[in-house]
Amino acid sequence: MTTTAPTLTPTTRALAWCLHLLVVGLLALAAGRALADHRPYAGWVLAAAVACGLVYAAGPVLPGISRSRRAAALWLTAVSTVWLVLLALSADGVWVAFPLYFLQLHLLSRRAGLTAVVATAVAAIAGFALHQGSFNAAMAIGPALGAAVSVAVVWGYQALYRESEQRRRLIEELTATRADLATAQHTAGVLAERERLAREIHDTLAQGLSSIQLLLRAAERTLPQAPENAARYVDQARQTAVDNLAEARRFVAALSPPALEGTTLAGALERLCATTSTRHRITARFHLTGEPVPLPTAHEVALLRIAQSALANTVRHAHATTAEVTLSYLGDHVAVDVVDDGRGFDPAHLPVPGPEAGGFGLAAMRARTQALGGTLAVESVPGHGTALAAQLPLTPSAETRPEALP
Repeated sequence: MTTTAPTLTPTTRALAWCLHLLVVGLLALAAGRALADHRPYAGWVLAAAVACGLVYAAGPVLPGISRSRRAAALWLTAVSTVWLVLLALSADGVWVAFPLYFLQLHLLSRRAGLTAVVATAVAAIAGFALHQGSFNAAMAIGPALGAAVSVAVVWGYQALYRESEQRRRLIEELTATRADLATAQHTAGVLAERERLAREIHDTLAQGLSSIQLLLRAAERTLPQAPENAARYVDQARQTAVDNLAEARRFVAALSPPALEGTTLAGALERLCATTSTRHRITARFHLTGEPVPLPTAHEVALLRIAQSALANTVRHAHATTAEVTLSYLGDHVAVDVVDDGRGFDPAHLPVPGPEAGGFGLAAMRARTQALGGTLAVESVPGHGTALAAQLPLTPSAETRPEALP
């Protein structure tokens, strides 16, 4: 049976060296007292102590001792055999039993180690009694107490070591989990930023390019018969391209839309309606209800983008003649409503968003309103126009997501 040796720490190295010094010290004590007192077999005692020390010293050198319990058991058997010889020659050999307890408990399995400790304690008590020529309870107290202390210390250390390993594994798992969480948060942030960029591109650049396309088509249709009208359409397309370029530059710089610079949201919406009426065959009118109050920049940008996208959809798809844009301050809410008299559609059968089919507009509007804790409602019936209402709370909720910002 093999076992993996625990990684030595400075503390475990210090304990190992203390154990080595204790063994050497006790062997030297036994040999020194035998020589100093001129006891019988003093030379044999010295030889047994040296032999025990040499066998013991071979253990830390041999690599298999720390990896194989079988090799450890053979080595402990050799050390114990030489120790028994020393115990038979000198009563002072009984003290060497104490470090042997620690070795047996550390290197053997729990059951085998406990058995070896009991056998060593019994041998120590018996050997000391034989040297004294008698036996009493006091002779058993020392080795027995030493064995009990050794068992308590080693088993306590092993329990602490297991707990320490569990904590180390838990820390590693927590570290790995934190890394996974950081990766997931980064991925979520990237996806949120992509979604925000998609909304911004759809509501600014894509809508502007679509308007330019419509104006150029109108110029193409009127060019042979009415070149002055064609020139007007081309001029409007050029101005739209200029506005789109400004949007693109501010978009790259992550600033507010140019339409909001130096004006209020109401002013920006009124200018949007005027520009739409001038550039396309539709009459867009702006209405303001309620008492205007300062709005967070994110709210102004979201409502302006929603109105831009809704009017662009009306121009492209509705074939409407009029569109009404209403900005309403409703106490604790602010709302933008866009109503047209176009051909309408079935909200339950919208096209799947895609490069060819379109369909990004309503999804982007809904994402904007939800990100700011608001709601978006669309009512439409084929042949009866469309009404769109976006409503945002004036007090941002705690669940407002940062990706809602422009």
